[in-house]
Amino acid sequence: MIRVKICGNRTIEDVLLSVNSGADAIGLIVGTKYYSEDKISPDFAGNLLEQIPPLITTVLVTHLQSSQEIIEIYNLVPTSTIQLHNDISIEEIQTIKNLLPHVKLIKAVHVVNEKAIETAQYFAPFTDAILLDSRTNGRIGGTGKTHDWSISGKIAALINKPVILAGGLNPENILQAIECVNPFGVDVNSGVDTSSGDKDPDKIRAFVDICKKARCSSY
Repeated sequence: MIRVKICGNRTIEDVLLSVNSGADAIGLIVGTKYYSEDKISPDFAGNLLEQIPPLITTVLVTHLQSSQEIIEIYNLVPTSTIQLHNDISIEEIQTIKNLLPHVKLIKAVHVVNEKAIETAQYFAPFTDAILLDSRTNGRIGGTGKTHDWSISGKIAALINKPVILAGGLNPENILQAIECVNPFGVDVNSGVDTSSGDKDPDKIRAFVDICKKARCSSY
């Protein structure tokens, strides 16, 4: 079964639209070091979290690299999962895991070239899932750009952890992406946005529906 995460939710309308469209997980971007038009404050994220219905996975997405800072934000935004979307050391990851043993950790790996295979293998034993994303000089997420899915497919086949595919996904390319990578889940942000950056109802419904059809025919 392909899991679907809708990231970059910045209003309760975004959140409920994602949930009501059948998304399995909701991403809230809090604590950034790179540009993101979807970042929200810890207090506001905590307010959104209170309004998310049960049986939905909630994900705190952060660029922070200090376990202390991440845990401080987590205490304000107590999601079920934390997505570490930057260069963070194994030692800091282990500290988070030790202090928050009930929280699942996702480590983002940027697929710039085949070195991503080694990086994913390095982090996999210390996290619960690996997320494969694209990056640019100024952004480490929400780029709207795809990467080499053949590399992502190799990673998904090699590591013994769930792989979540991200980076430039949208309703037009998601089926091909799933066929190339065979991921555990997919993560979309800008690919289901309107021109103003809000979530687009038609795009989200189309994206989730395609994933569900792929799930039924391929898994």
